[in-house]
Amino acid sequence: MKLATLCYLKKDNKTLMLHRIKKDKDIHAGKWNGLGGKFDEHETPEECAIREIEEESGLVAKELNLKGMITFPKFKDNEDWYVFVYVVPKFSGTLRECEEGELHWIANESLNDLNLWEGDRIFFPWLEQNSFFSAKFIYENGNYIKHEVSFY
Repeated sequence: MKLATLCYLKKDNKTLMLHRIKKDKDIHAGKWNGLGGKFDEHETPEECAIREIEEESGLVAKELNLKGMITFPKFKDNEDWYVFVYVVPKFSGTLRECEEGELHWIANESLNDLNLWEGDRIFFPWLEQNSFFSAKFIYENGNYIKHEVSFY
């Protein structure tokens, strides 16, 4: 089981997205994602989110809004991934180059035009709701199969 974060920094009706084009053997190669990554030992979800945002962008999160949890059974190497999903409306610092890809501010209305994981298009609207979601997205060989979700 892997624990991870997925963070969407937002400002001026734009979302900071990472175009994953730099790492070898990246399961996300060519896709656009939010920022985030795997927990380090003894980290809380918030500590992981703050660290990953700073490592990948140079920005420092000042406010984290936990919007939901997503389970991805057997997503990579037959491992289950549990992902804490955040919207980050407040941050400081200067954007810098990322080792994993290129960072771009994308107009919110253009997010679905990107090369995304199919499930991202499904859960993006949930990030704008005032409820917490718990979802499971099933992929096989990188292809979306189905999902389940509950809202609280």
